[in-house]
Amino acid sequence: MKAIVQDRYGPPETLTLADVDAPVPAADEVLVRVGAAALNAYDWHVMRGDPRMARLAMGRSGPRARIRGRDFAGRVEAVGAHVRQVRPGDAVFGDLGDTNGAFAEYVCVPETLVAPKPANLTPQQAAALPLAGITALMGLCDVGQVQPGHRVLINGASGGVGTLAVQLAKVLGATVTGVCSTHNVDLVRSLGADHVVDYTRDDFTHDARRHDVVFDLVGNRSLTALRRALTPTGTLVLSGGGVYRGGSLIGPIWLIARGRLLAPFVRHRIVTLTTAPSRQHLDTLRAHAETGRLTPVIDRTYPLHEVPQAIRYLEGEHARAKVVITI
Repeated sequence: MKAIVQDRYGPPETLTLADVDAPVPAADEVLVRVGAAALNAYDWHVMRGDPRMARLAMGRSGPRARIRGRDFAGRVEAVGAHVRQVRPGDAVFGDLGDTNGAFAEYVCVPETLVAPKPANLTPQQAAALPLAGITALMGLCDVGQVQPGHRVLINGASGGVGTLAVQLAKVLGATVTGVCSTHNVDLVRSLGADHVVDYTRDDFTHDARRHDVVFDLVGNRSLTALRRALTPTGTLVLSGGGVYRGGSLIGPIWLIARGRLLAPFVRHRIVTLTTAPSRQHLDTLRAHAETGRLTPVIDRTYPLHEVPQAIRYLEGEHARAKVVITI
C-alpha cells in the first residue's frame, strides 16, 4: 500500500510517499481502508521532534512510529476474531493516538478507538473531528466543567480545536468570546461566538470582561496575563499550542509546568489538558454532529502525495480550522 513515511526528524521534506506492507489486524483490531485523514499540530511536532525534550518519549533520532497521521475516516475491510461492535463495510472514524499511521491507504486500529462515522458528514469532515474534537470536549467538559451561563474565552478560536470549541461551548450554554486574527473574525462569529477579539488590535488580557473559563490553545501568553482574564474563582485550561518557529527545547511544556507549580497557591483553578482517544468521546462527537450542533470547518484538502506541502501550510500559521488529506 501507499503511505507517508519518515525515518528521521526534520522538515516536511523528510516525509516521503512509499510502498509498504499493508497491516494485518490483530484479534482486537479492525482494518480500515482510509478515505480521508486530518492534520493536527501534533503531526508537525512529531515530524520535527519538537520540542526536543519530547524525543525522550517519541524516539531519539526519529519517531518510533514510521507512518505519520492519527485522525482518519474510512470503511472497515476486515475485523479481528475478538471484535464484536464493528463489521466489514461499516463507515467509521477515529484517532490512532500515539501509534500514528493514518496517512496511508490502510490502517489497523483497536476496536475501542473507532466509532460509526456521523451519517451527515463527508469522510473529509469526519476525519477532521477526532483529535481536535476530543481536545475541545475534554477541555470544556471534563476539565473546564463549563456550565450554562458561564462566560468562556477561547484563545485560538479559529484553529482546528478552536472552531470546534466555540461550537461546543455554545452547546453547553456558555457565552463565548473567541480570540483570533482579523482574517478570521467573520469565521469565528459565524460559528456562534458572542464576542470576537481581534488580537492584532486588542489584548484580551487587558479587557474589562472577565471569564469563568479561559481555554488557551495557543500558549503565547504568560500565566499572569491569562489569569487577568479570569473571574476571581475562574478556571484556566492549558492545552499546549504554538506554531513552528525554528525549534525549541521544551516549547509550551514550560507554560504547562509553571501552571502546575502555581496551581496549589492561587484561587484560580489552573489545569492542564492531556487528551486520549476513546470510543465514548467519539460517540459524543458523532451525536453532536448528527444533530447539527457541531460542524467541522475545513480550510484545504490535499491528496496523499502532497502531505509534505499540507504540513508546511499548517505549521506556518497560515491555516485556519482543519487541513485534510484525501486518500
